[in-house]
Amino acid sequence: MYDETTRAAALALLETRSLSAASRATGISRSTLRVWRDAGDRPASPGCPRCGGTPLGPAYSALLGYYLGDGCLSRHPRYYALRVSCDAAYPAVVDDVADLIRSVHPQRPVFRVRAPGAVVVQSHWTHWPCLFPQHGPGRKHERPIVLADWQERIAEKHPGGFLRGLFHSDGSRVRNWAARTVGGSTKRYAYPRWQFSNRSAQILDLCCWALDLVEIPWRRSGRWTVSVSTRDGVARLDALIGLKG
Repeated sequence: MYDETTRAAALALLETRSLSAASRATGISRSTLRVWRDAGDRPASPGCPRCGGTPLGPAYSALLGYYLGDGCLSRHPRYYALRVSCDAAYPAVVDDVADLIRSVHPQRPVFRVRAPGAVVVQSHWTHWPCLFPQHGPGRKHERPIVLADWQERIAEKHPGGFLRGLFHSDGSRVRNWAARTVGGSTKRYAYPRWQFSNRSAQILDLCCWALDLVEIPWRRSGRWTVSVSTRDGVARLDALIGLKG
């Protein structure tokens, strides 16, 4: 963890140099420098895992997946609001998101705001951008989405939670039908399939990367869709992330 002297020196350097140049000069990663720069006058806080050096684990990995799927950060005068939009038809997903936010930041309340067909789970805190450096202006699919090194390590260590957040936010488990002719008769067969859809090519790539980590076969079934449709793959993903409910 960097001390305040190092942080202040790096921020001073950023006033005249680019992220890349400051990173080369200080040896501090661009993602860390970006978080410090975008924090503005937000002071370091021991209550923030990133500022205080507290390890983040499986709860954060799952919340990161939910954030990439259906989450956003909104800036307000005194805080940032983390919002994750959930389909009201899946109350267990709403509970999961609320529990994950409490696990990552138990010091602040979690709110549920009802909207037509949806429940928005949200929490207010000045340090949410420390945990989600992907925050920026515009929609996620309109800007680069790249995990910071420390986020990538957490997702690699806890890929099941990361995939749960992705598939339980922007994914679905559906039943497909296929017809086969057997002995002159046409028979229909039903089989399950998981699908993850997102308009960000980079978030789709992250989903594929995480599936590779757990050796689950996938294919791109559309421009914005990743599918898991083999029997063993679906069973493996069911066991890893649970059914969406």
